[in-house]
Amino acid sequence: MITKFIVLAIYVSILFLIGIFASRRVNSMSDYYLGGKKMGFWAVAFSARATGESGWLLIGLTGMGAMAGYSAYWVVLGELLGVFISWQYMAKLFKKRSDEYKAITIPDYLQSHFKSSTNTLRIISASTLVVFVVIYVASQMDVTGIAFESMLNIDYKIGALIGFAIVLVYIFIGGFVAAVWSDLFQGILMFFGLVLLPIVVWFSMDHGTGITEGLNAIDPTLTQIMGRSDDGLMNLFTILGFSMIGLGFLGSPQVYVRFMSIKNENEIDKGKWIALLFTLLTDAAAVTIGILARVYFTDNGQDPEAVLGNGGENVLSMITNEFLPTILVAIFIAIVLSAIMSTIDSLLILASSAITRDFYQKIFRPDLKDEDLANFSRLVTVLMAIIALGIAILLYNLYPNRQVFWIMIFGWSGIAATFCPVIILSLFWKGYSEKGAIASMITGFFSVIFFKFVVSNMEGIGDYFKELDVLAPSFALAMIVGYIVSKIFPAKNDEKACS
Repeated sequence: MITKFIVLAIYVSILFLIGIFASRRVNSMSDYYLGGKKMGFWAVAFSARATGESGWLLIGLTGMGAMAGYSAYWVVLGELLGVFISWQYMAKLFKKRSDEYKAITIPDYLQSHFKSSTNTLRIISASTLVVFVVIYVASQMDVTGIAFESMLNIDYKIGALIGFAIVLVYIFIGGFVAAVWSDLFQGILMFFGLVLLPIVVWFSMDHGTGITEGLNAIDPTLTQIMGRSDDGLMNLFTILGFSMIGLGFLGSPQVYVRFMSIKNENEIDKGKWIALLFTLLTDAAAVTIGILARVYFTDNGQDPEAVLGNGGENVLSMITNEFLPTILVAIFIAIVLSAIMSTIDSLLILASSAITRDFYQKIFRPDLKDEDLANFSRLVTVLMAIIALGIAILLYNLYPNRQVFWIMIFGWSGIAATFCPVIILSLFWKGYSEKGAIASMITGFFSVIFFKFVVSNMEGIGDYFKELDVLAPSFALAMIVGYIVSKIFPAKNDEKACS
């Protein structure tokens, strides 16, 4: 146990040092929120992927591999396609336009793109951003508590508080630069840890001999790549639900602010290959770890959640303790925290920017200069973190049997369904109007809630939509409504000039 705490202390010290060095580059609000738009492709690629993957990669997706078996690999395909489309077709165009608009937040970009004469679009985008970001951060803090409890035998609430304190200190000091540099460090840890672990386990389990046979002995449906149900339509909805998670990479603010921050468009071409390799290898490794754990730890007739935890959330802890020496287990604890922290820091800065710049400065205090808001930005970041921590502890107390993966996906889906359709249409359709954008955002926001709490509980179709989950239908509706409203209320000439 002492070894684990020593490694954890070293890891935290590195993060604090990153924060201290990063603070030397923070002289304005643009520095605090975008690193002065001077970030290199290595840092941006690792930061975008570490932020996009988050704690669900190590806790959620490993557990999902154990619960779903081979069909969980559809998540890998979906995410890989989402990352490729985002970097190949959207990133450079978004970077070019956000630079032209001198935007430092997503609401900034939207306000400038549509040449909005009112604050309606800014208010709606900033408000929805704050709501779902806080939910998403709360789910990450929830995972922090789970990780400390399962891997270090530290009480959940104390673990959540420790994680809260760690991430808050270094982003409070260094802002976006600290977040990106720490994401690079943490992303490298995540990459090598995830890729090497299944290889070690594979050789330890007699070179992985009999994995398919082992799964078939436990439950033959675990080896069915096209889904585990006898109902073909249910399997289709399951595959779509898994693969459509990748839609979230097509405009989610926490990822796209990274494209704003990169030095120039040429850096995006270099970063693309790093992002794709990271996604392919880490996602595939996470699912594989879950499958290996299912074979090793469970038998036919056993309830897998009784052995592996809710949604398989204890898979990583169990498999590292079983197959790795103490020093490597300690490093994996740092890797789990890396995955969580890399998302929390980015999201907190994102929420802080929405309140500080898009509400306080742009709406209520336009007379204030950017340099006068640095301290206020830090205070807002602390406030957002405290609210998210409170929600995480509330979830823990009210829903002890919650599944971590799907809480994270709800927050992720809310952000994606609200913003991705708007970003896509604003980049590729000149006829997209401000009213259409507002309609898309409102539709995406409320559709996530509607499909989660209404449609999924309907008799007959509810089970299908539980498998499909909320992102794909909400995303589609937001696109359709945005198109229809833009046709009814077309863009004015000055809006089109921006396209």
